[in-house]
Amino acid sequence: MTFNGTWKVERNDNYDKFMEQMGINLVKRKLAAHDNLKMTIEQSGDTFHVKEHSNFRNLDIDFTLGVTFEYSLADGTDVSGSWTIEGDMMKGVFVRKDNGKQLTTTRVVQGDELIQSYSYDGVDAKRIFKRS
Repeated sequence: MTFNGTWKVERNDNYDKFMEQMGINLVKRKLAAHDNLKMTIEQSGDTFHVKEHSNFRNLDIDFTLGVTFEYSLADGTDVSGSWTIEGDMMKGVFVRKDNGKQLTTTRVVQGDELIQSYSYDGVDAKRIFKRS
């Protein structure tokens, strides 16, 4: 239940380089850096409901820990994977459908921040959210 709440992106670390490695063009990267992403996370046992709201899209996602699901990133990249819990960390391992490369995402709550980290093809990045 640590992840429950509404989280608004506050800052990014190496996010542009990460998106470039993902193959996202310059215009989309510049827009994404200022997407004002807000996530509402609701956990009930092993099931999560996540609402994403940004300048570019609104999306509701439901998933169960350990169960594979399909998801489209904001740039349209389709992935398939699942989330697990490892201690205090939520970890998602996803495979891109277009090239088979792995994208790993983790979420950790530290104080009043949710730190969402990404790793793709040798590039790491973070997005830091504050509770709103």
